[in-house]
Amino acid sequence: MSVCACLALIACTAEPPRDLPRAQASPEFAAAFQAFQDSVAASLTDPTAWNEWVNLHSIMVVKDGRVIAEKWFQGFTPDSAHTMYSVSKTFTAAAVGMAIADGKMSLDDKVVDYFQDVDLPAVDHPCKATVKDLLMMGGGHDTDPTLPVLDIDRKTMTSKLKEGVNIPSVFFSHPFVHEPGTHFCYNSLGTYILSYIVQKVTGECLLDYLTPRLFEPLGIDKPQWEADNMGVNCGGWGLSLKTEDMAKFGLLLLQKGEWNGKQLIPADWVEEMGKAHIECAPAQLSPEEADAMLPPSENDWRQGYGYQTWINKVDGFRADGAGGQFILVLPEKNAVVAVTGWMSNTQKEMDFVWDYIYPYL
Repeated sequence: MSVCACLALIACTAEPPRDLPRAQASPEFAAAFQAFQDSVAASLTDPTAWNEWVNLHSIMVVKDGRVIAEKWFQGFTPDSAHTMYSVSKTFTAAAVGMAIADGKMSLDDKVVDYFQDVDLPAVDHPCKATVKDLLMMGGGHDTDPTLPVLDIDRKTMTSKLKEGVNIPSVFFSHPFVHEPGTHFCYNSLGTYILSYIVQKVTGECLLDYLTPRLFEPLGIDKPQWEADNMGVNCGGWGLSLKTEDMAKFGLLLLQKGEWNGKQLIPADWVEEMGKAHIECAPAQLSPEEADAMLPPSENDWRQGYGYQTWINKVDGFRADGAGGQFILVLPEKNAVVAVTGWMSNTQKEMDFVWDYIYPYL
């Protein structure tokens, strides 16, 4: 074998880089990032003002493809895998887009058609939703059926499925009262249903389907994803990742699905993921209730909902998980910010990014 052939073979078989490249931040950004950290620390000084805490576990800032700032707090480290909560949903949306591109399914497929072999409960108002309706949280439910299927430990920041729960039965027995695609109802079980469909059409659970197509190319090593007793990954929650893994996925979305010269997610699908498809409000709140608490222009949960993403009030869109897990995709700055934490006032966390970090990117 020639030297050139050997080099080509090595190039083809070499593992992808595990870490994003680093770059030195500008003095202005470094000062802003320090002011951000100081403000985070100051928010924690009053133990009774828990609604003002910005209780971070990590933050990583990527600008022009390079990490320019990173910080871990409270014993978390670069090797800490963090519970993603609903950040998981955006990975599920990516898998749906890949399966559609592979010709396995389509946006207009009726959801119930994938459950013909399942004994579903008879209801007065059955599900008429399409795959697209579930992606945009417009499946027809008026209230979210998710919480009753979970055991949540807020002290340890963990949740798990209740023993023996049958999610399709819970999802399809919950009343469908709205015309599909017309009413936003944040609904993690709807994302589980998308995971179920991807598994049915591909023959692989989400984790296995995404591993060679997304996780391995990005250098995301052995992610974990909770599954039910049928082996279906929860889809709407249950994924655990490191902060740098989050930043890599954000950079992939920023680059319209392209990574190291290879299109991992179709570019037009990423565009649709990050586009507002329906009017929205924070989970468990109506638009009227949300607007009574905060003007819509100041509320990052009133800017529109994409395909398992939220639109940001300042720039771009985000993957968004309970307690302050965010992957902010910021096209106007060619930047990504990945954040983990555990707090109740996640708007304050977002505002810290908008006030201290975003202007200096």
